[in-house]
Amino acid sequence: MSDQGGAPGEEHRIYSAEPERAEAEETAAESPVSEKERLEGEVAAFKDKYLRAFAEAENIRRRADREIADAKVYGIASFARDVLNVADDLARALATVDAETKANAEGALKGLIDGIELTERGLLKNLEKHGVRKVEPVGEKFDPNLHQAMFEVPDPSVAAGTVVQVVQSGYVIGDRVLRPALVGVARGGPKAAPAAPSEEAAGQGGAA
Repeated sequence: MSDQGGAPGEEHRIYSAEPERAEAEETAAESPVSEKERLEGEVAAFKDKYLRAFAEAENIRRRADREIADAKVYGIASFARDVLNVADDLARALATVDAETKANAEGALKGLIDGIELTERGLLKNLEKHGVRKVEPVGEKFDPNLHQAMFEVPDPSVAAGTVVQVVQSGYVIGDRVLRPALVGVARGGPKAAPAAPSEEAAGQGGAA
């Protein structure tokens, strides 16, 4: 009886193995597609990481270039402020000499005045060579970014808000204010005319 029927459960095992084999074959058939999708996902992830790293490196490079450029222009700011004291002293020395005395000066006095003027011009020229420029605001409209108002001057013949006197010269370095000019501003005259639009702004307005 055992020869005919075989071991108990053997037929059941043979029968149940068929679905498992079919499932394995189906999985094997699908595996290349899933493997491709997995690899494509990894490639996309690596590409995203690369692009992010490249963008970060580019930002770091640009920031470093900007810091180097700023250091070249503004690195002497502290030293320049100290040198301005010398420029102020030269200007005050020249201011003590009235126009008549200066015009009639002879001999040693004339040599002294000429020497001080030459020294002042040389100092300002060297400051400009390093990006430091003197602000000459007389006749200009008061600009709080460049000027510091010390007092008002009643003058109805001048547009209100116009700089009419400079107590202490101002200086800029690059596009930054190194020291604002101390000024007197006109009061009592007509309002200053609004600034004319730049050519670029006018062009944009016409295009619109």
